[in-house]
Amino acid sequence: MTQDTSPQTAVKTREMCESCAGVQQNWRRAPGHPELVQGDNRKEPRPHGTVTVTRYVCDRCSTVWDYENNKVNLHAGWSVVG
Repeated sequence: MTQDTSPQTAVKTREMCESCAGVQQNWRRAPGHPELVQGDNRKEPRPHGTVTVTRYVCDRCSTVWDYENNKVNLHAGWSVVG
């Protein structure tokens, strides 16, 4: 039995809508989808400096996302919270 560990399928919940399931996770500059509603943002320290992380919530399925805007890390980007 093999397990798919590609970035796009890194985290999925059974309640996640099709649009959320299609978001490519952990890849900088990957698009979200139109039903993601932007929330607060915060600054977080990284070894190279401070980055901005913005919280989003899907209007359809309520999945909570963080988007890390980190120009140094190619694997920053979208991640499911929780």
